[in-house]
Amino acid sequence: MRITNKTYPLYVLLLVASQLLYTASAQFSRHIVWLKNKGNNSFTLSDASPYLSARSITRRTRYAIQLDSTDLPVSPNYVAAIRAIPGVTILNVSKWLNAISIQTTSTAALTSIQALPYVQQVAGLAARPSALQPSKPDKFSNQMIVSPIMGNPVSEKMTGDFYNYGTNAGLEMKLHRAEFLHNIGLRGSGMQVAVLDGGFFNYNTLPAFDSVNRKGQILSTWDFVSGNATVSDDHPHGMQCLSTIAANIPGQFIGKAPQAFFHLYRTEDVNSEFPIEEFNWVCGAEKADSEGADLISSSLGYYDFDNPVFNYTYAQMDGKTTIAVKGADLAAKKGLLVFNSAGNEGAASWRYIITPADGDSVVAVGAVNAAGAVAGFSSYGPSSDGRIKPELASVGWQAVVQSTSGTIGVANGTSFSCPNLAGLATCLWQGFAEFNNMKILDALKRSASRYSNPNDRIGYGIPDMRNAFAYLLSEYATVSATISNCKVDLSWRTKDVAGMQFLIERKLPTDNSFQKIGQLNATNSAVLANKTYTYQDALNAINPGIIQYRITQVIDTITATRQFVYLDSTTVTLTSRCTTTDDIASLLWIYPNPTPGKSKAQVVINSTEAATDVKITLHDRAGRLLATHLLNKPAGIYRGELPFLPASSGVYTITLWIGNKKKESKEWIVSY
Repeated sequence: MRITNKTYPLYVLLLVASQLLYTASAQFSRHIVWLKNKGNNSFTLSDASPYLSARSITRRTRYAIQLDSTDLPVSPNYVAAIRAIPGVTILNVSKWLNAISIQTTSTAALTSIQALPYVQQVAGLAARPSALQPSKPDKFSNQMIVSPIMGNPVSEKMTGDFYNYGTNAGLEMKLHRAEFLHNIGLRGSGMQVAVLDGGFFNYNTLPAFDSVNRKGQILSTWDFVSGNATVSDDHPHGMQCLSTIAANIPGQFIGKAPQAFFHLYRTEDVNSEFPIEEFNWVCGAEKADSEGADLISSSLGYYDFDNPVFNYTYAQMDGKTTIAVKGADLAAKKGLLVFNSAGNEGAASWRYIITPADGDSVVAVGAVNAAGAVAGFSSYGPSSDGRIKPELASVGWQAVVQSTSGTIGVANGTSFSCPNLAGLATCLWQGFAEFNNMKILDALKRSASRYSNPNDRIGYGIPDMRNAFAYLLSEYATVSATISNCKVDLSWRTKDVAGMQFLIERKLPTDNSFQKIGQLNATNSAVLANKTYTYQDALNAINPGIIQYRITQVIDTITATRQFVYLDSTTVTLTSRCTTTDDIASLLWIYPNPTPGKSKAQVVINSTEAATDVKITLHDRAGRLLATHLLNKPAGIYRGELPFLPASSGVYTITLWIGNKKKESKEWIVSY
């Protein structure tokens, strides 16, 4: 990923013309103080525990992310000195930007701050609030129109699904084949999502959030606009975005990651549009990192402001210019997976994505409906430097949301496609914590509908979560084999849940393709878990040469939706023909023996003659006939799957008959 330098001396040129810097008090009351360094600092990189949570440190350790100077807090002495200047109020402090936002109307205070030896520059960020200033229209007003769901919004639970999603929410899930994740236990448990927005009105009382509130899944809140921990009395836009992830109303509205934990940060002032909100955004991302969040979902964006002097051009949507994008890419550098709405300017004169969606490590999310049609309002890419934007798309056209009145309805905007996809990514990452944020993003892209042919509307397309899972599973899994005394011991590492299966295939030197030699069922586990399996292949009457093995995992065993994942392959070299006394004397071989329960054994008939009336029987210890298998044996040694699966552990007898003659019996041990 591309990350900019640790200090940003050119920021001020992007904020205001240089001639405004010392006359800021006449026009602006909120300012940013850019600092030269982090000198005279009591914090160190050798001990991050005073400023990073244990979970944040663990993320860095797990993904080999080095601490650097951007992790160090701003020097407390610098903050204290600026706070002590008469007429100055500290608003927020950004360690990543090494800057402080302040409020003052005093020209003398600004002059005093600029004179400090560690201050690089002071620049205006926002106009002076005024009671006489006419109220502005709500910047989210178009997205706040929540329409009733047409038809019956309540659905019956689909056979095999863990959740009863509700009619419309279920269609959103099926667009991504995401119910697969929920059904294998990936529902967001243990993951933390930070939502940055303009407020979370009544999230603590509305029905979609009953479950997360009751179970303590809201871990932290902070209002970077008002400077307090209350976010439930502000704008409802963030609440609606949160509902797409966290809702849990069975039969009506299930969110994309209802078991995740959340940090709710208000960084946006919906009544104005100034760069101070970008600064707040960076502070919110920093707090998400420090608290140990895994992902950020931000349905915010910037390109024009109340004062045109701050306006961006499309050329500046290059992933390296704006305040917000520098913070967003730094969040990604710290290991967070950052999702941001692409913007709703597709039918407007601006047309393009807005910042911080332009970040090269930020996932810009476009909007489609539940049928996959692109929303006309969804912003176009690419970024101004030619990168694919948006990267991906999810449902933001007629997306299911919680309304302020307590009902469930639908609304429009990339504001909703962003958290929809962030929630699904949360569930996917839950299953593959071994992989970092960029690996998860790569899986989403590879699984998407336009991966081989991205465009400027939905980028790589609509992710298929089952395919994304399959890709990561194949990347995680390993297969190994050893050979000794004419027996090959296979071992493989994977992840599975009960109901999945493994097919063991072999290719001998004389084979043109792989042949199935065994099958194992996954051990009993309701939630996806790391597993290791073994299988022994007896090489009876096999000639020397290179023998190949392949393990295939069946991740969906339902006939209509059956899906295979080739985990890995391995080879062994047989240096001489396996010929033993038993090999010469025996017509009948059963392997592996003992056989693990719920697994199919293999049978070898060690005869080269063809026979049309072969019978294999299964008896228990009492001599009772349990099953019979008839087959036509072609010329050559026969190898095939033994079609018996006893219900319980025990010692059984397998007998080979050719014609009406009993040829041989073998003891077969089955162990559950």
